[in-house]
Amino acid sequence: MDFRWIYVNVMRKNTDERRRRLLKLLGTGAAFGAVASTGCLDDGTEEQPEDDDEEPDEGPEDQPDDEPEEVAVDEPSEFPEDANCPVCNMVPAEHPDWNAQVVHDDGERAYFCSVGCMTAYVGFADRFFVSDAELAGAWVSEYGTDELIDGLDAHYALETDPDRVDDNMMLNPAAFEDRDDAVEYVEAVDYLDEDDIVGFDDLGADTGRDYRGQQIDGAEA
Repeated sequence: MDFRWIYVNVMRKNTDERRRRLLKLLGTGAAFGAVASTGCLDDGTEEQPEDDDEEPDEGPEDQPDDEPEEVAVDEPSEFPEDANCPVCNMVPAEHPDWNAQVVHDDGERAYFCSVGCMTAYVGFADRFFVSDAELAGAWVSEYGTDELIDGLDAHYALETDPDRVDDNMMLNPAAFEDRDDAVEYVEAVDYLDEDDIVGFDDLGADTGRDYRGQQIDGAEA
């Protein structure tokens, strides 16, 4: 028996077997690489791409504060806490029992600590007006009720006694919404009568000087 022939054939068979196993392994590795490159894993799940760094959600952009709504010229507005009376420079918001206000056609407003200061404003436009536009409305604190009433339709009792109007600042006319109340007011004393009751259009320079002469004389023309 030729043992050398048997040995050579056995070695050749073993070599062929190892070659087939190697090729099989190489083929399996290549297939796995191809599958992996497509993003699929052998567990049946799809590989997810890495998320890019994302900016944190900051929510909606901050909106600017709403500007206060403009009040129509036929309505009074709240008295600003930082507004000064253009006649005496006092703060009208601090005198709710006596304050008044006017508005011009262009929306500009003037706030007064008292009805007396408003009379000076109306009578001396060239010295105190905050606008060149015509007056469109006025509101005054009613005597006795302290409610803000329409100053264009109000009735003004031209008081001359500063003690009677119970005002610790300056002399003021007493404003009333109802004329009968104004009549009752003047009839309660002997130094006033119905002729001392006037309307808004009668609050001219003479009336303004009667109530705020010192402020008028001190104001620049």
